[in-house]
Amino acid sequence: MSIIDNDILTQLKGYFSGLTQQILLVVQGSPENPKRKEMEEFARDFAAASDAISVKVEDAPTMEDAPMLSIWRDGEPTGVEFVGIPGGHEFSSLILAVLNANGLGKNLPDEAMQRRIAAINGPVDIFSFVSLTCSICPDVVQSLNVIALLNPTISNRVIDGAAAPRTAKDYNVNGVPVIYANGEMLSVGQASLGELVGKLEEKFGKSDDNGVEDNTPLGFDMLVAGGGPAGAAAAVYLARKGMTVGVVAGRIGGQVKDTTDIENLITVPLTTGTALASELRTLMDSYGIKMFDNRRIVGVELEGFPKRLKADSGETFEAPGLIIATGASWRRLNVPGEEDYIGKGVAFCTHCDGPFFAGKRVAVVGGGNSGIEAAIDLAAICSHVDVFEFLDTLKADEVLQKKLATFDNVDIHLSSAVKEIKGNGKNVTSVEVTDRVSGETKSYDVSGVFVQIGLSPNSKVFADQLEVNKAGEIVKDENCRTKVAGVYAAGDVTDVPYKQIVIAMGEGAKAALSATDDRMRGVTPS
Repeated sequence: MSIIDNDILTQLKGYFSGLTQQILLVVQGSPENPKRKEMEEFARDFAAASDAISVKVEDAPTMEDAPMLSIWRDGEPTGVEFVGIPGGHEFSSLILAVLNANGLGKNLPDEAMQRRIAAINGPVDIFSFVSLTCSICPDVVQSLNVIALLNPTISNRVIDGAAAPRTAKDYNVNGVPVIYANGEMLSVGQASLGELVGKLEEKFGKSDDNGVEDNTPLGFDMLVAGGGPAGAAAAVYLARKGMTVGVVAGRIGGQVKDTTDIENLITVPLTTGTALASELRTLMDSYGIKMFDNRRIVGVELEGFPKRLKADSGETFEAPGLIIATGASWRRLNVPGEEDYIGKGVAFCTHCDGPFFAGKRVAVVGGGNSGIEAAIDLAAICSHVDVFEFLDTLKADEVLQKKLATFDNVDIHLSSAVKEIKGNGKNVTSVEVTDRVSGETKSYDVSGVFVQIGLSPNSKVFADQLEVNKAGEIVKDENCRTKVAGVYAAGDVTDVPYKQIVIAMGEGAKAALSATDDRMRGVTPS
């Protein structure tokens, strides 16, 4: 009986029809482990999709005797390995790894980023701990697989925690994805390709070739900083006006990529963050918009002409005008213990990390929609959930509050300020909370703390040259113009009320139209 469904196998044959290099799937593990036999059957089913793919089985020791699948290309290991059958969400990671090994994958970075990856100093052995039910793990895994494929001194071993539980325990894995490099923690949670490359460069260094061929600035009619809904909408509207547009972003889709189901995008009954991000990329590509993703903006010149953006890649981008649409990131508590225990009990995603706390007592910090949604998810699997809200009332929608009220294992603490997260060096053990009315501080014994206190605008690099409010949001007028001529701002990075996808898209379009009008009137040089 085939492990891979026939319909899926048919799709794989289409995906792999263009393979030109020989791919060898090496299956290792103890023959006494029945899972090794299952991995072998899985690999042979997968290989049946193309004559360019073959399978080799070896009776070799592996991590906890768990079956391991390695990808070889033209007789040489690529450095991509999977411990445990890569099913669930990681099935797509296996498919992309095979395609990328042949240069056919859709997530391969541009040439400058490829050179930057190749310049990272090795050797680096990466362990990527994942769960097959984790929705954000594949993005991280696929980025690390790309790094391994492009740099022969780097390997990425993707470890399903359920397949190697003792190893996961030894590495104190309490959430996924968790990334270790040469035995030391590199990253916890969601991270883009650019962020992972930056962390590897910082930890291991790089050769003189940083991915930039020369120091000549890349020039455009307009620049857009940010690739989320606001940035994509701005870029499309600008391109439709005949301008050459460069988008500089950490990742296309931005914060949207961290969203699972999206049900309030008008005319679209249901989509996912990953799907919407892909559609934004496709749309911008159709207009010939140049996208420079996996970049972090580290410097800006906004006054005068032209406007300039400096990226961590070493590249400089310039144009007469700039639209800032860098969005927002999850806000941190910034209390003692939070940073120390990220990945060891402090978490931000219930879908990914919630299962690690099944049957345990946990805390949720935040009483808005995201906080109450998290509490609902956790109440279904945890022994008890304490919700701490700083204000004297919950901010979540009434429908969510009513649903939470149906659980008898949830306590809501209003006017509560989290002061410290404590642990034993390996895991979270308690949280210290002060009652803002009585002034009393109390300790709650919890195994996990899920931080859900909203978003913080990604405005830091612009803040010394633009006006920002107390929340750090860029101040703009009703037409998305800032105080600096030729500089516009749109979406969640601004003081626009209501941080919603549809509003961000509208604001991006508005900023582009304002920029176009100013260009026609000579306010912005052309």
